Amino acid sequence: MSGVLPDLVIQILTVMAALFVFMVGVGIFAILILYICDVSQTKHAIRHNYPVFGRFRHFFEHLGTFFRQYFFAMDREEMPFNREQRNYVYRAAKNVDTTVAFGSTRDLNPVGTVMFVNCPFPTLDTDAVETSAVTIGPYCPNPYTTRSLFNISGMSFGAISHAAVKALSHGAAKAGAWLNTGEGGLSSYHLEGGCDIVFQMGTAKYGARDESGDLCDDKLREVAGHEQVRMFEIKLSQGAKPGKGGILPGCKVTPEIAKIRGIPVGQDSISPNRHPEVDSASELLDLIDRIRTVTGKPVGFKAVIGAYGWLDDLFAEIHLRGIESAPDFITIDSADGGTGAAPSSLIDYVGLPISQSLPIVVDKLVGHGLRERVKVIASGKLVTPAEVAWALCVGADFCVSARGFMFALGCIQALQCNKNTCPTGITTHNRRLQRGLDPADKAVRVQHYIENMVHEIGVIAHSCGVHEPRFLRRYHASIMVHDGRVCPISEIHPDMAPGSAVVSHASVSVEAPQ
Repeated sequence: MSGVLPDLVIQILTVMAALFVFMVGVGIFAILILYICDVSQTKHAIRHNYPVFGRFRHFFEHLGTFFRQYFFAMDREEMPFNREQRNYVYRAAKNVDTTVAFGSTRDLNPVGTVMFVNCPFPTLDTDAVETSAVTIGPYCPNPYTTRSLFNISGMSFGAISHAAVKALSHGAAKAGAWLNTGEGGLSSYHLEGGCDIVFQMGTAKYGARDESGDLCDDKLREVAGHEQVRMFEIKLSQGAKPGKGGILPGCKVTPEIAKIRGIPVGQDSISPNRHPEVDSASELLDLIDRIRTVTGKPVGFKAVIGAYGWLDDLFAEIHLRGIESAPDFITIDSADGGTGAAPSSLIDYVGLPISQSLPIVVDKLVGHGLRERVKVIASGKLVTPAEVAWALCVGADFCVSARGFMFALGCIQALQCNKNTCPTGITTHNRRLQRGLDPADKAVRVQHYIENMVHEIGVIAHSCGVHEPRFLRRYHASIMVHDGRVCPISEIHPDMAPGSAVVSHASVSVEAPQ
């Protein structure tokens, strides 16, 4: 028996050695084949000049996306969201301590840096009041009144997974916020949590279209029949792709999504770059009136502001028709906005950032005497309390975020939203990858993120000496300007006198920058 074991060991080692030699041989043969292929081709210069090794270039480029995030980028220098912003959302969503020690790592000197003007006698916690309620659509049969301050922006079922939608729906309901459907239509997952819903209608009319793709009043009534659907938002343009419609790759168009949208399975879902029936301010008001008449609920529009002279035409036309004809709200998206898929030329170069577009729209509404009638929703990279507080100072009534809530769901900024390979299960329909996203657990994180955001926005407001965030004004924040001075926002964007821009109703023509 003692001689059997050594023989068996020798046999095993012999087999392993032979297998090793075989694998080495296969490896050398494979390298030789790759070498011949690389040397003989002329399409890729790097691979031709550096056969085999040149193939690692793309591999290292891909890994660089992740290594920069974790090892090389400074806390506040990465784009589109730096590590400090992401970490704040992660901590707030997990409801863990969001305080920091020693001192700020934020550079306070660059031009454009925002700083809030603290009051020598801040508001005591005992003097703080609940966030005030705002009514949207006072002339509608079913106006919407809400105290929510920070809400979930449009992310369509399709762009994100059913598990992500369910988590957002339940989380929004727990925190008393609204959930925007995005342009992909209304699904059972949006309704499941019981939250208030804003139905977004994109240029393709998904969820509200007939067989030919035109707007269908019956479908609108069907959507409006859900009590949870509180408002309708007409999407004219989106921050990351102004001038181009939504893009959903065919690999994400499942049978379920195709049914909701009314499109073929497995084919790219490409929306028109504008609503075909809307080619002027007057036609936009016509569409708003049609949807509001059919649904009985508030209707507004979402737009990226680039050219802004058309707003004067729109507001002048409202005065011609009557104040009831005005949109009930305007959602201002910006060049800071995000998307699941868009051309880089649009993401990088088209549209104004929210820092410019928000004060422009607010000032024009004030100048035309419409500020109280039309509510303003700010969107575009507003994921921390300071960014939302700034928007409230400038004049927003509400703020919404999409990517902030993606971080709350666990997004690691892998930048794979358009590839159906999202490693966290948020923007993929791959069932295996979705298993890591537990809707019940993530719903609590969404709730905590909203609640902690609202609390800390309140902390800033109290530091400025006001009783609640909606009392913040432009003189409560200052901006670093070119000569090294800190200048109040109220000096950079002075408050307009109400009605100062109203033109003669005899003509809608307005001279303004286009």
